[in-house]
Parts: sequence; structure tokens; C-alpha cells
Amino acid sequence: MARKKITVVGAGNVGATTAQIAAMRNLGDIVLLDIVQGLAEGKALDISQAGGVYAFEGSVTGTMNWQTAAGSDIVIVTSGIPRKPGMSRDDLVEKNTEIVKSVSQSIAKFCPEAFVIVVCNPLDAMVYAAAKTTCFPHSRILGMAGALDAARYALFIANELGVSVADVRAVLMGGHGDDMVPLPRYTSVAGIPVVELVEKEALERIIERTRKGGIEIVTLLGYSAYYAPAAGAVRMAEAILLDSKARMSCCAWCDREYGVGGAFVGVPVILGAGGVERIIELDLNEQERAALTESVGHVKQLMVKVDAILAS
Repeated sequence: MARKKITVVGAGNVGATTAQIAAMRNLGDIVLLDIVQGLAEGKALDISQAGGVYAFEGSVTGTMNWQTAAGSDIVIVTSGIPRKPGMSRDDLVEKNTEIVKSVSQSIAKFCPEAFVIVVCNPLDAMVYAAAKTTCFPHSRILGMAGALDAARYALFIANELGVSVADVRAVLMGGHGDDMVPLPRYTSVAGIPVVELVEKEALERIIERTRKGGIEIVTLLGYSAYYAPAAGAVRMAEAILLDSKARMSCCAWCDREYGVGGAFVGVPVILGAGGVERIIELDLNEQERAALTESVGHVKQLMVKVDAILAS
């Protein structure tokens, strides 16, 4: 059986790390694509040579040419301007919408059957931009946010309790930003609700740190995180390629679900060979629903800006 083909657009920190993890996970043949001459080619060669140490089966090809990406099963979009200290994710909307529009036009032309995983910020708005430009079915367009945010949330809980992060099942919803909605009632440690294990004050501190998880790293490094975002994107790609029916949070299209009324927003989903195969609707209480409504409202404000940029 032919190997699957995954194209990673953008050979910066996130893109190169995504390509490396995907190769090491033996997901298929990897194409790393960038507009900067030599960047993708050099990083692809470096990753390929790592296969001489820890062997993997697929090839890793660097290119500037979209023809090389033709027929890809999955395209992971990491290209865009990253955050710097003092910037919010929303500050990136104008420039990154233009980049995502250009990339999405190429995806529609060369990879018309692909699933698209968007990683660049502001995440929810960029998924919307990709969907509007490609006109792909909503089940094939999704954003890597929940996988990352849940990973941060789970790690902070595990550190607080001194347990393995593998035992933590973290659940959160909403936009990828300061108004995301971690859900302690649905978060558990080895099956035990986290609210029974962590004091309220400590849990509130963990939730706030999760919401600020991105800027914490930007402040320390001077640029955006890339190891964990790349891992999240590959985990989503793996669930689709292996049809694993994985339950995870990601940015998906919601209409009637949760009363969203048409927006890409973070929700728990089932990921498999059909992409977003089902949105899991949790029974939210009044406080949780109000927080989600506020977060969705922010996402919709960015959608209006994206519409204006795409129309210009």
C-alpha cells in the first residue's frame, strides 16, 4: 500500500519540528515547503539524515514548488508571522490572513482532496480564512489549538499533583486565546474528577496559567512556542491517517452545536478517517456556557475582519 503524503507549509520552527515529528512517527512521506530559497531543502536534508540514527520509512523532501506537494493527504499550515513580546494573537490577523489565503489557494489547486490542519495565529480566524478560500467541506478543515491548550492544562495539573501527565484527561473549549474555557468538571486524573483532587485556588491558578501559556513562552524565548504546537498538529494528523477515532479538543466548525451559530471554535471532537467525524456536546452549566458564548463572540469579531481582508 502506498505511503501517505503529508505536506507541511512553512519551514520555520513550528514547521520543521512538525516535519521531524511526523517523520519519526512514520506517518508517511513528508514534504516541507517554504518560500525562502534553501530553507526547506536544508531542514529536510537535516531531518532525513537523522533517519540514519533513528530510522524511519518515509522520505522528507524540502521544496519551494507546490507541484511537489500535489496529491497530499494532509496539509499542515504553519506559515505566518509569529508572536513577539508585547503582541497578542489578534495583532497578527491582517498579515496572516493574507498568507493563509495564498497558501489555501495553492492547497485547493494542488491538494484538492487533502485534510487541512491550520496552526498559525490567530488560530480560529485563520481556520476560517482557510475554509473560505479552499471551499473544502468543514469536516476537512480544522485547527490545532485544543490539542496544545489541553496539553498545557494537563501538564500543569500533573505537576501540581505529582502524577504522570498520561493520567490526566484535560478538556477545554472556546477560542485559542485568553478567553479559552478550561472545563474542570470534565477534566480527570486516572478517572477521578480534578475538582476532587486540586484545591479551588490552585485550580484557578492552573487555569489562568493555561490561558496565558503561549505568552509565557513568548516572554521567556522572545518568540512563539514550537515543540508542543508541532506535537499537537502531528497528533491530529495521526488520528486522521490511522482512523483512530481519537477524542481530543480542536478547532472545528460549529453551527447548531453549543448554539455557536457558524464559527470555527475549540470543542471536543472525534477525529478519524473522515476528519472531524463528530462534535461531542457536553452538558455545560450556566457559567460554562456564558464563558463559551463570550469566547465565541471574540472569534466572530475576528471573522468579520477576515471577511474584509479576503474581500479586499
